[in-house]
Amino acid sequence: MPTLREYLDSHPFELILSSGFFGFFAHTGVVLALEEAGLRPTQVGGSSAGALVSGLWGAGLSATVLKEELLKLSRDAFWDFDPLVGMPYFLRHGLRRSFAEFFGVDRLADEASGPGLLRGHAFDAMIRDLLDRVDVRDFSECPTKIRLAAFNLRTLSTDVLDDGDLALAIRASCCFPGMFQPVEIGSERYLDGGIADRPGISTATPGARVLFHHLPAHSPWRKVVKLQNHVPAWPELHLLHEPSLPKLSPFRLEPGREALRLAYEMTQRRLREPV
Repeated sequence: MPTLREYLDSHPFELILSSGFFGFFAHTGVVLALEEAGLRPTQVGGSSAGALVSGLWGAGLSATVLKEELLKLSRDAFWDFDPLVGMPYFLRHGLRRSFAEFFGVDRLADEASGPGLLRGHAFDAMIRDLLDRVDVRDFSECPTKIRLAAFNLRTLSTDVLDDGDLALAIRASCCFPGMFQPVEIGSERYLDGGIADRPGISTATPGARVLFHHLPAHSPWRKVVKLQNHVPAWPELHLLHEPSLPKLSPFRLEPGREALRLAYEMTQRRLREPV
């Protein structure tokens, strides 16, 4: 019986990375192990933290560089606090717009996109800096096909983003409610892809073989919305899961190194196991 590595090496597969608050350290451990094993999926996708790693790795950024950059990450790199927490957005239209123009705050209304502690501009700049290293800006320029899940605030459902500005799509999928202000793409506004599709499985091609990295749920509201905490049903899904990952947050990034190591070692073990 072949090992999982041998099987994936001889069969096309897609890599799907689930959402999970600051789970991008663990996802990076997974892609680092895959890269070292010489395994490259035909398509990558996911939600939130999964979208960040699949988007950057699929664009051609090596897992080694991604690891180096994430382990240097500090809260200041993305913490662009907005004292008005995005509320001027509600002055954009109708009679409220007239008031905004009268008081000279219409510019603030145009710049805001909705409630959120952080503007998201610093996070956007960080993503673009990494994509510039591989000279990629658009989905169409990526060496590996990428599909990312984001929650559409107009339709209250998941959209799969797979064309246009890649950095903006990654940012939309990572737009954690209340932390980041919604991301505007065209006429739509988006929040975190994990809201309605925590596994990110909507980004997989129907019928594809899927290698799926499932992050454990740590956030309190996931204890209420339990359904999405499970591994998704899929015709052929090969699971990667490390239940002992440490809890991370913007104020607790130090355990990211341990999360990356645990996920890397788990993936190496899993690749040696029989299918």
